[in-house]
Amino acid sequence: MRTTHALADAAPSPPEGPSTGGDRPAPATPGARTRSQHQRRRRIVQAAAALASRGGVEAMQMRTVAERAGVALGTLYRYFPSKMDLVVAVVGEEIDLLESSMERRPPTAAHPAGRAVDVLMRATRGLMREPELADALIRSLIMAEVEAPFSDRMASLLLRVATDGREVDIPAEDQLALTGSLAGVWVQELLEMLRGRRTYEQSQHRIEITAERLLAGF
Repeated sequence: MRTTHALADAAPSPPEGPSTGGDRPAPATPGARTRSQHQRRRRIVQAAAALASRGGVEAMQMRTVAERAGVALGTLYRYFPSKMDLVVAVVGEEIDLLESSMERRPPTAAHPAGRAVDVLMRATRGLMREPELADALIRSLIMAEVEAPFSDRMASLLLRVATDGREVDIPAEDQLALTGSLAGVWVQELLEMLRGRRTYEQSQHRIEITAERLLAGF
């Protein structure tokens, strides 16, 4: 999973509307405001990821994030009322990048379990290149006090990859439960790797076994 922190020092957003001459800019159009807001939000998320990659979640102090992103502290709180909201946004960005990676280079394994494992091990390799960020995200999500759609999004991604557009003779709710369980095992394996209790190869083996059992009916 490629992280976004390298882009955190992006240039400031352009003005929200074209100038009409003199010192008074014309009112921004709704579309321009939306683009500017999106760019500002993205800068904030990238700044938070950059800080977490160096010092974990403790480094994601709201004032420090605001300074790095080039926004006022009040602006940051309008976008993200708490640090946990910001953590959830960083996770969402990482999943967006993982999904894009799957679209560009879909898994080629012949079996559903193999394709699901491909997704999870790609994500593992990316996260383990940034262990501080990975640890911050995983630990924070486990203790999350706000809605964190991480598990649901990972379950949906694994389901799309595993079925590869085929009809599966399993109720839809059960399909998501199975891929969600696989995602849960993956998160636990990540924690074990981050704590030094498991090697990459050991975790991959355990994930492969779990995927074969859980996705046997796909």
